[in-house]
Amino acid sequence: MTETETNLYDVVVLGAGPVGENVADRTRAAGLTTAVVESELVGGECSYWACMPSKALLRPVIARADARRLPGLRDAVQGPLDTAAVLARRNWFTGDWTDDGQVDWIKSIGADLYRGHGRLTGPRTVTVGDKVLTARHAVVVATGTRAALPDLPGLAEVRPWTSREATSAQSAPGRLVVVGGGVVATEMATAWQALGSQVTLLVRGKGLLDRMEPFAGELVAEALTEAGADVRTGTSVASVTRSDGTVVVVTDTGERIEADEILFAVGRAPRTDDIGLDTVGLAPGSWLTVDDSLRVTGTDWLYGVGDVNHRALLTHQGKYQARIAGAAIAARAAGTDLPESDPWSAHAATADHESVPQVVFTDPEAAAVGLSLAEAEQAGHPVRAVDVDMSSVAGAGLYAEGYKGRARMVVDLEREILRGVTFVGPGVGELIHSATVAVAGQVPLARLWHAVPSYPTLSEVWLRLLEAYRDN
Repeated sequence: MTETETNLYDVVVLGAGPVGENVADRTRAAGLTTAVVESELVGGECSYWACMPSKALLRPVIARADARRLPGLRDAVQGPLDTAAVLARRNWFTGDWTDDGQVDWIKSIGADLYRGHGRLTGPRTVTVGDKVLTARHAVVVATGTRAALPDLPGLAEVRPWTSREATSAQSAPGRLVVVGGGVVATEMATAWQALGSQVTLLVRGKGLLDRMEPFAGELVAEALTEAGADVRTGTSVASVTRSDGTVVVVTDTGERIEADEILFAVGRAPRTDDIGLDTVGLAPGSWLTVDDSLRVTGTDWLYGVGDVNHRALLTHQGKYQARIAGAAIAARAAGTDLPESDPWSAHAATADHESVPQVVFTDPEAAAVGLSLAEAEQAGHPVRAVDVDMSSVAGAGLYAEGYKGRARMVVDLEREILRGVTFVGPGVGELIHSATVAVAGQVPLARLWHAVPSYPTLSEVWLRLLEAYRDN
């Protein structure tokens, strides 16, 4: 019989992805002893199967697309991408799926790392193998999400790709069916079509990127089609089988599609099914309901940070939440309430869930922050959309011949501030932080008029948007 070892910490963090790492960084900086528990690779989904590998795959794709839009460079980049070189660079960015560097970082901040599957075994208690970790002040659940798969008979035998296989595959399948119309589906369709696969994209809804303004998905779908992908909207999968290596998909209309691989990118589920939530009165497998300091409702010691609270399934937003949670834990451990007038306090900086930025790294890029027009209207705000064709900006013509793009700002007519901003077009990902500052800061449009964009850059679209609002 193995003897149980008990260890006492101020804070125990379940999950060593970017969110868990950021919590640990903040609690250690506050002088709190901290343990971090990880069952897979330190660095989490983002480092090995999401943000980093996907963007490493997409960067050469986007660079080539941009080059092909420039006379004088177009002819030099007409050939196919060197897929092996792209995959090798992707492998480098993941550290070839080893986490030595990130383990060293955990050690450098003075946190203790426990490898293994951690489970809550009661209030403030986490068990990892034969070790029991007890937290004086807080346990933080930062276990993230996993890909959700549909309930299709025999799907496990098909061995479908999820986002993990799509970002870590070591060769391009000849034919790839992608099921879904969101960020993962559109980004991976963009990447693998350019890397040599014939992609068929099956979208159940009316269009792509349905959480953004409608024109975002329309422009991305148009570009995917021009690149050679087969984009089919209003199409569901009725069945899928694999025989002799070939995947056979039958749609709801009875159409049969053959492929070498199939990627399901139809949503995410919280990794909370086997972490002992039942031992503290919560439902296993559930999303965690939290307040704006990321503390789980009904507790004074449990925090749910990042994807697990379902507020914004984005790495940068999870890290933002981690900074807030770390500050809140430190304040409560010290028995102090930081004054709301302090802009760096946990309470003044409680999480903002409306000013959430996101970039979709397709060709063209789609970037948005805040509310779409439909969301703002549904929330009851008196708003008006102001649209500008990105090609009206001199910087767009310099950026690419035949530049296609669109910008929209959603203006609150009572307060004359921005409720949301969306850009679609090559290179617009770098515009979104200016929009985030305007939305999060509730900057009056009269002040934005004095934020003069540099000429000739894409950012001059701000001037066009403000002029369009003034003149209409």
